[in-house]
Amino acid sequence: MTDLRRRELLRLGALAGLTLALPACGKKAESFRSTDITGVDWGRDFQLTDHSGRPRRLADFQGRAVLLFFGYTHCPDVCPTTLAKMAQGIDLLGEEGKRVQGLFVTLDPARDTQAVLAQYVPAFRPDFLGLRGSEAEVARMAADFKVFFARQAPDASGFYTVDHQSAIFAFDPQGRLRLYISGDAAPETIAHDLALLLHP
Repeated sequence: MTDLRRRELLRLGALAGLTLALPACGKKAESFRSTDITGVDWGRDFQLTDHSGRPRRLADFQGRAVLLFFGYTHCPDVCPTTLAKMAQGIDLLGEEGKRVQGLFVTLDPARDTQAVLAQYVPAFRPDFLGLRGSEAEVARMAADFKVFFARQAPDASGFYTVDHQSAIFAFDPQGRLRLYISGDAAPETIAHDLALLLHP
């Protein structure tokens, strides 16, 4: 075999190897479908009481991804729909769903007592926790998470609604706030993003 032929074969072999390597090198890492807010300097912790009366902080859930949602039990549509989608998204993960904690923070502690939350929240998923505090504590936490809410004037019967944002905040297992998930997100989107948080 001549030197020229040998060099040509080596060149073709190198090109073939490079071509085979390109798909792997060019493959993009899977990305979140929700808004990535990694690195924000807010929403780092909370101190509230769960529906069993136990004080809770974010550190209590170390090693698990956390989905945090603000709402109230008298909410006619958005809150139950969002909690149901959170539960469905976790269910889609199968066994991995055991590594996710769902939290519901009431924006209406006057009506959402410990007993009310204990009945309402686990109905969506038995391991979900309802969190509450005083009016001032809840307002401080909502402000820390940039969540707008406003209690409306009661009607003649005393019933009132609470306007609020519909968004889920997702923390990774290291306790870092990572995602702002729209309340309109499908369970499949929630499951997809949770899987990435659990397996970065």
